[in-house]
Amino acid sequence: MKVNTAISPVEASILATNKVLKNTYLLLSMTLLFSAMTAGVAMAMNLPPVGPIITLVGYFGLLFLTTKFSNSALGLVFVFALTGFMGLTLGPILTMYLKMFSNGHELIMTALGGTGVIFLGLSGYALTTRKDFSFMGGFLMVGILVAFLAGLGALFFSIPALSLAVSAMFILLMSGMILFQTSAIIHGGETNYILATVSLYVSIYNLFLSLLQLLGVFSGED
Repeated sequence: MKVNTAISPVEASILATNKVLKNTYLLLSMTLLFSAMTAGVAMAMNLPPVGPIITLVGYFGLLFLTTKFSNSALGLVFVFALTGFMGLTLGPILTMYLKMFSNGHELIMTALGGTGVIFLGLSGYALTTRKDFSFMGGFLMVGILVAFLAGLGALFFSIPALSLAVSAMFILLMSGMILFQTSAIIHGGETNYILATVSLYVSIYNLFLSLLQLLGVFSGED
């Protein structure tokens, strides 16, 4: 008796989705660890803060290369280059918080813990409910663009109140991005685990920095 072992299209789709999800979280874990290492190196070497222009050029340049080569092995190289670079820019910021506030370690650990809770909570919600959050795409893109421009305005014109508002906006927007990206993987809207990793990494990075800034303003002790 011949047994039919062919996989149905639905089963093939589920397997492909699970593979993308597994590869994304594996690569995300590795890039977060690598980013933490480069941040630690920057702190150990007491590197000065990276200027906003260098940060933006480096970020968008490496992001472009990662996207361009996302379907090849070079994409993995540029993912680590991008996340390593972002770690280097993070190191001096953490050093500044440790020097500015007597409870700097506590602020950093609280922001780190809050970021972890938010990411795991939102990812778990998207994975268990399997809701489709693709409708948020347009709103998130516009919101991030507005927040980004407002952030540049706050930086160059030194407007503290606007900077705090931008941080609050980014917490909401990055939370939305985590839901959106996880949903895209689940429902087949994102099939490239390198691009999915970059999206989630950037969301986590900005979420952490935004939480840290708000904690520094409201809970920082000189």
